[in-house]
Amino acid sequence: MDRPCRCGWCSLNNPLYIAYHDEEWGVPRHEDGALYELLLLEPFQAGLSWETILNKREAFRAAFDGFDPVKVAAYGQEKIAALMQDQAIVRNRRKIEAAVVNAGIFLAIQAEWGSFSRYIWHFTGGKTLYETGRTHSDLSDRVSADLKRRGMKFIGTTTVYAYLQAIGVIYSHDAACFLYKQG
Repeated sequence: MDRPCRCGWCSLNNPLYIAYHDEEWGVPRHEDGALYELLLLEPFQAGLSWETILNKREAFRAAFDGFDPVKVAAYGQEKIAALMQDQAIVRNRRKIEAAVVNAGIFLAIQAEWGSFSRYIWHFTGGKTLYETGRTHSDLSDRVSADLKRRGMKFIGTTTVYAYLQAIGVIYSHDAACFLYKQG
């Protein structure tokens, strides 16, 4: 049986990764819950692979109260200490603390813009950009700088670029991938 050709980064030995590639990555997201989930997860990837984070996604969901930014923003030192003991997630104190700080800033952006979706999509005028073979761009530089100015942590241009790809602001399927399309 012929398998469709996928992006080179997609591990064909991992059904979770295949499903993520085929059904989620690059699909435009406008629901704040989905945008927050990926915003929480992407910084944990720094220094690791997305496959590692994806394999721990359900553990992250359980550990971070279903990716509820209101609850995460309220975490104190006791909850952070408990997360540091949770072997099912990435136990990096700086990344966990960043997740708490970033949740509060996510909520502030929601309040300012009416939704995080409106904020993140305003950078492209609501349009998806089509590009491949990059790890950062002028767009990710601008978004990263704005999020950092607001106080977010672990949100450099490469992390933001991966985030923008994940949520469909940037569409980056390889030319050989069965999902490839041009804008």
